[in-house]
Amino acid sequence: METHSSSFTNIKSYLKALSDTPNRLVRRAGSVSTSFEETSRVRARSGRDMKRSLRWYDLIGLGVGGMVGAGVFVTSGGASRRYAGPAVVLSYAIAGLCALLSAFCYTEFAVDMPVAGGAFSYIRITFGEFLAFLTGANLIIDYVLSNAAAARSFTGYLCTALDVSTESKLRITVNGLPKGFNEIDVVAVLVVLALTLIICYSTRESSTLNMVLTALHLVFIVFVIVIGFTRGDTKNFTEAGDKNNHTSGFFPFGASGVFNGAAVVYLSYIGYDAVSTMAEEVRNPVKDIPVGVSGSVILVTVLYCLMAASMSMLLPYDMIDPDAPFSGAFMGSDGWRWVSNVIGVGASFGILTSLLVAMLGQARYMCVIGRSSVVPAWFARVHPKTSTPVNASVFLGVCTAAIALFTDLQILLNLVSIGTLFVFYMVANAVIYKRYVSVGVTNPWPTLSFLFCFSLTSILFTLLWQLAPPGKPKAFMLGACTAIAIAVLQLFHYMVPQARKPEFWGVPLMPWIPSISIFLNIFLLGSLDRPSYVRFGFFSALAVLVYVLYSVHASFDAEEDGTLSEKNIELVKESVEVQDQVQTLKV
Repeated sequence: METHSSSFTNIKSYLKALSDTPNRLVRRAGSVSTSFEETSRVRARSGRDMKRSLRWYDLIGLGVGGMVGAGVFVTSGGASRRYAGPAVVLSYAIAGLCALLSAFCYTEFAVDMPVAGGAFSYIRITFGEFLAFLTGANLIIDYVLSNAAAARSFTGYLCTALDVSTESKLRITVNGLPKGFNEIDVVAVLVVLALTLIICYSTRESSTLNMVLTALHLVFIVFVIVIGFTRGDTKNFTEAGDKNNHTSGFFPFGASGVFNGAAVVYLSYIGYDAVSTMAEEVRNPVKDIPVGVSGSVILVTVLYCLMAASMSMLLPYDMIDPDAPFSGAFMGSDGWRWVSNVIGVGASFGILTSLLVAMLGQARYMCVIGRSSVVPAWFARVHPKTSTPVNASVFLGVCTAAIALFTDLQILLNLVSIGTLFVFYMVANAVIYKRYVSVGVTNPWPTLSFLFCFSLTSILFTLLWQLAPPGKPKAFMLGACTAIAIAVLQLFHYMVPQARKPEFWGVPLMPWIPSISIFLNIFLLGSLDRPSYVRFGFFSALAVLVYVLYSVHASFDAEEDGTLSEKNIELVKESVEVQDQVQTLKV
């Protein structure tokens, strides 16, 4: 009897909350009616809302599927052969730590503001439209390029599974085109277009397909790890294959090589960002997003480290094939060639899951950017039947397919990591700014000064690490930079109070964790080569040109002379709470 009474009381409280919600919104409308209209108009550009159908296990599945796919199969061989050697295991651990700290920052935003758009939405409400557009444009470019790289890698592993030559069977060489752009990959194009159709059809069905592919892929992952640890040799951790190679040992390229390798393999972790962009489609953001995002990063980091160790045991680092490190280890092995074929099948499944999740994420970024009209609002349209951003999905799918058709894998990989690190750096800055600055209430300059000084000190440390000759002076200067950074951080922590505390979930140990994330992202940025910065500068300049010539005049902010303020966020959160209550009543 008591149970029924309690249930009846709960239902009454839900009904009261639901009936009172419009009254609360009306009471607030006198002061924030303009903000509500702005928020409604931004969302209205999509035609209808996306369907909230994902749970925490969907997010973990999407996160694992998005990361454990192209990443380890595409980047691990090159990172070991060219940068870190057997210490690529540590490279993955460092990159995983950096990704986890960034994931905490993403999670606080996603729980507090459960809308699509990820980093673009988060930076727009903190640092404004221009920096948000610059960040979003770089991230979309990263998605398109990394997806094109994954699609071409799929062709390579499919050939391994079928035991055929890539060049002679599935790629067409055109002699008239420059090297690096002269191998036409029709299979990659067909894969991208097929996945584009799937993600246009339904997010729920896309998640189900991802779960199936990811489960199959994890079976192959475990198989690779077991084979590596049972058939491999621990001496490959310390010995090179070429006896005349003097750069042997666990750290053949030194500590700098480990961090250079971490910067390269960081591409492998981009998948969790795609999960955060789907916050608008999560049933219970407060509970599901922290578990889904952080849990997938931790699980993937463990798998990556085990796979990297397995790869390093199978072959000496200087004999690893950069394009197919795992399957290549068995190509010339008598009696074990079948393992190469099995690994090719598993890698193909993994690359498909990675592509599926990344293409889901890139479409939602473009959709939200379209809502603000910094790109044409046509990209923001959500199809009334499928509840998916069809226009954005098709456009980016075609772009990805066009690039995958002719661009070499290594060229694509060099373009990706720098933009991803820049975006994660910006999100870490944004979460500190959001905690310590309340617009119109607190002075933003102490926080901005801290962010500037801490970033400057991190840049100085990175430059000294990369450029200064080894010796006691270098060690002293690095120690001095570290002491200054810690002092600046402590001074800020004690002198500037937090303007707000997160209502549901927040980054722990504020401001230490996001500050460490800022440092690690800058440090890994310093490990990239000069051509990467040239390409990053080119794409950023192109984004600025588009913003100046089109976006600044057509954007939502230009129309209404406003931005997504804190009041807008509160209204979005209240809307989500109402939907949660309705969902509970349905259950």
